[in-house]
Amino acid sequence: MEAADLEPVAGAAGFRLLGVTPLADAPIRLDLQAQCDTILFFCPTMTPLLERLLVQVETQAIQNGMAVIMVAGWETVELAFACQRSPHSQLLCDPDRTELAAALVAAGEHRPAAGQVHEADREGARLQRLSEEVGRLARTLDALTERTGMAMPSFDLGPRISDRPSDYIGMPALATIGTAIGAPTSAATAMGDKAAPAITATQVRDLLRARRIRSDFLPGDLFADPAWDMMLDLLAARLEHERVSVSSLCIAAAVPPTTALRWIRTLTDKGLVERQADPHDGRRVFIALAQEATDALTHWFGASRRLLAT
Repeated sequence: MEAADLEPVAGAAGFRLLGVTPLADAPIRLDLQAQCDTILFFCPTMTPLLERLLVQVETQAIQNGMAVIMVAGWETVELAFACQRSPHSQLLCDPDRTELAAALVAAGEHRPAAGQVHEADREGARLQRLSEEVGRLARTLDALTERTGMAMPSFDLGPRISDRPSDYIGMPALATIGTAIGAPTSAATAMGDKAAPAITATQVRDLLRARRIRSDFLPGDLFADPAWDMMLDLLAARLEHERVSVSSLCIAAAVPPTTALRWIRTLTDKGLVERQADPHDGRRVFIALAQEATDALTHWFGASRRLLAT
C-alpha cells in the first residue's frame, strides 16, 4: 500500500504517518527510529528477510511498548503468527480498509501503557468502544472521499468489528491417519478419561456440517459463532490425532481471516487453546485445545445427548 493510500486512513485514526519504507530498508529504519507509537508492517508475501524483520519488530515492540499491526497474506500468516509475541501486536490477514482502520484505532486509543499486561476479559468492552470509534472514523473517511475523489468501501460493520458476511466454508471431514474411514474414535480412548462419554470425530464433524447448512434456510450472518466452530474443529482434530495449523483453523472458523485471528488470540488469552511449536519447522506453530477445554466439550456432548434423548 502506498503512502497516499495510507495517509487518509492513518489521519482519520488520529495518527501522523512518519513515512513508508521498503522491506529491504526496514532493518536500518527500525534501528534509527528513536520512538513511534505504532508500526504498520505489511508482509503479504514471503521474502528471505521476513523472519528476521518480524523478530526485530516484535522485540522492539516488547522493549519499547510500541503497538504493532502486522498485515500478512495467506502465504505469510503462519510465520507472522509464530513470531507474534508482544501483547501490543495485532495480526491481520488480507484485511480490507475497514479492518485496517479499526486496527489503527485500537492501536492508537486502546493500547495498554508500557509495562501493562493486556487483559483478555476486557475484550468485549474494547470491541464495543471500537465499534463506536470506527463509526466516527467512517464519517471522517467519507468526508475525505468527497474532497479527494478516492474510492473507499462501505463501513457497514454490523454488530462486531471485522465480522462481515463471508463465503468462507468450513473444513471438510478428513479421514483419520492410520484408521479406516468410518471407524469410530472415542474421546475416552483419545484423552485417557475413562469417565468421559464416548465421542467420535465423525459426530463432531457432523455437528459442524449441520451448523454450516443453516445458511441454506436462514440468513447466514445471524449465526456467526467462530469461537465455537474453531473449538469443535480442534476437538475433531484431537480425536483424529491430527495437528491444526493457524491457516487451517482460520478456514474452519468460516469468517474472514482477520476475524478468525482475533478470535484465536482471544481463546489463547482465556486459556481455552494453546500454541504448540512445530518440531520440524520453527517458523510455524499449531493450535490445540487445552485439556480443560477438551474435558468441558466432552462432557457437554454427553449432557446435550441426554437432553435430546429425554
